[in-house]
Amino acid sequence: MNTVLITGCSSGFGLDIAKHFLDQGWKVVATMRTPDDSILPASENLRILPLDVRSDESVRQAIEAGGPIDVLVNNAGIGWLNALEGTPMDVARDIFETNTIGTMRVVQAVLPQFRERRAGTIVNVTSAVTLKPLPLLSVYTASKAAVNAFTESVALELEPYGVTVRIVLPGQAPDTSFGKSAFARIQGAGGFPDAYAEFTEATIARMREVAGPSTQSSDVVEAVWRAATDPNCSMRLPAGADAVALVSAAG
Repeated sequence: MNTVLITGCSSGFGLDIAKHFLDQGWKVVATMRTPDDSILPASENLRILPLDVRSDESVRQAIEAGGPIDVLVNNAGIGWLNALEGTPMDVARDIFETNTIGTMRVVQAVLPQFRERRAGTIVNVTSAVTLKPLPLLSVYTASKAAVNAFTESVALELEPYGVTVRIVLPGQAPDTSFGKSAFARIQGAGGFPDAYAEFTEATIARMREVAGPSTQSSDVVEAVWRAATDPNCSMRLPAGADAVALVSAAG
């Protein structure tokens, strides 16, 4: 029986990914900063562990406690939407520490067992926004684009050891708690700068007006499942109609 370790399982994509792998008969190590045993159905194939991707020790303990794993899904991340001028550098550091360095940290921690077994799959969840520049998303986009570049490069290092690396790029998913959490974080950091108020309001309104079909959680689950189980799939897997369109346009 295969085992998957998933980060960021407390809600949204991560929670649904964990449920899907359980339904498919996998052993699931569902990790989150604050474990909550009530959010997933009880199963002998499920372990819920604490994991904070910003902490070396937390990651080490979770990987060790999770035991041998076959697939790692790096889903944990935080959002941000604001002008660069309204982004405190401590917020930017936290975004990169979570979205970028956190992904690297977990990958690095799992590599010894993958390399020694000459097998394993790593799936990094980033964002389709990395394929099309948008205002107010410069810091968030940079943190996810860095993961794309990291993934493509580290894949070359790991190929000789039988380790497969994939990227899943979700499109816009307004029905998840991700956006709400981002706005709460923005308000806690002082909100949007007054000088950009008119521009911000117009930009958000325009985004809502031109938004096409949004990404559903099921789209991301399907893409992650394919990345984890289909050895012949491409390295980059879009999730959602809008993401598919962007990947096609990017060639």
